[in-house]
Amino acid sequence: MSVAARLQTLGIELPPLAVPAAAYVPFVQTGHLVFLSGHIAKQDGKPWIGQLGTTMGTEEGKLAARAVAIDLLGTLQAATGDLNRIARIVKVVSLVNSAPTYTEHHLVTNGCSELLVSVFGPEVGSHARSAFGVAQLPMGTCVEIELVVELKP
Repeated sequence: MSVAARLQTLGIELPPLAVPAAAYVPFVQTGHLVFLSGHIAKQDGKPWIGQLGTTMGTEEGKLAARAVAIDLLGTLQAATGDLNRIARIVKVVSLVNSAPTYTEHHLVTNGCSELLVSVFGPEVGSHARSAFGVAQLPMGTCVEIELVVELKP
């Protein structure tokens, strides 16, 4: 099944390439690798504000991470022209705006990871990953995620 068909089955419509909010580019390709800049969680087109462990719970954070994954896929579509060119999701780096006592960053990040596996299948979508708790993120958003992808030769 093609990536487009999986997205349709999941009811996902990819957003257009977002304009960077600061002095950076949305992605850089070098050789067969594409590095996607960090994308913040958005809800209804606006920054998804919140802090895990104080104003948000793990399940809502997981939904925010899934929303970030959809935005990342939109950027990846713009970068590659065809998501079927993806050979492997290599690495996910997730930053979770959280209280000092919050310990479920890995579960929040599953919202992104599980969607990538659903879209690309386990052979392509399974990836290395880091999930960090941070004191704050741009605009007060709850989650920011970056991605490294390998393209087919």
